[in-house]
Amino acid sequence: MKEQLGFLIDFSRCSGCFACMVACQDEKDLPDSISFRHVVKLEKGRYPLVKFSFITLSCLHCGDAPCIIVCPTGAIRKRDEDGIVVVDQNLCIGCHSCALACPFGAPQYPDGKKMDKCDFCLKRIEAGLEPACVRICPTRAINFGPIEKLEREVAEKASRTILGSR
Repeated sequence: MKEQLGFLIDFSRCSGCFACMVACQDEKDLPDSISFRHVVKLEKGRYPLVKFSFITLSCLHCGDAPCIIVCPTGAIRKRDEDGIVVVDQNLCIGCHSCALACPFGAPQYPDGKKMDKCDFCLKRIEAGLEPACVRICPTRAINFGPIEKLEREVAEKASRTILGSR
């Protein structure tokens, strides 16, 4: 594999605006009830000292993806060139095995029959663009790229924070 692509989410920056979900729905022409990205609201504390935080999640394109393992038709595969887990709609039989196996709720059934999910907006990235959710995020909480590069950036930011040089 050339390089595994992935998302890096800075949860401290997510404001819970749901723009990423709307961008996903728009890009993929999904109905209002379906999105390949979800925003979860977490509450901590008790009134009047309540703190809210948000987590934005989508398919993680797992290294050892359980959805691939359980798919009886081989409709789900990981691309060799970038590690993106994709679905062949012609092979999917809509059995929901992948949805049962995925601990993150990534598989969705927009047409009610065949599974689809986040593919990092494959057409956009093949055109040299960012995924729609990354492009639209007003707080830049969602980052995208080769995982090794994202890991280096996190390590560098942590080092600067620890050393106090921000």
